[in-house]
Amino acid sequence: MEPPSPSVDEGRNQRLRPLFMATGFVCVGLGMLGAFLPLLPATPFLLLALWAFSRSSPRFHHWLYTHPRFGPRLQEWTRYGTVPVKVKASAISAMGVSFALMAFVLRVKWPVLAVSGSLMLVGAAYILSRPSRPPG
Repeated sequence: MEPPSPSVDEGRNQRLRPLFMATGFVCVGLGMLGAFLPLLPATPFLLLALWAFSRSSPRFHHWLYTHPRFGPRLQEWTRYGTVPVKVKASAISAMGVSFALMAFVLRVKWPVLAVSGSLMLVGAAYILSRPSRPPG
């Protein structure tokens, strides 16, 4: 049985529809790359694509939401707000590597490093606060 798609609101955004469609396709592409590249997280891009398609195309929204590979993770997020342990580890690792690159390779100034690090900590705290599995 196919899961029902969340509501799609294409009516109020007719002028922005091409922008939302383009955003959705770019994010799907980045998400698919992220499925194969270790430091590029797929899930945030796919969630953004799902949101963009919800504003522009019921057809592509449904396609992504029920996709055999990506759909189950998106459905769990929509229903329960879960972030699997593997995704948490990948996201936290990517933040750590990014911070290290900024600090030691790019040698950015300390205010930029402090703001970036603070934002990464907020993101990490949010990710870690999410459940790893659906209830039950």
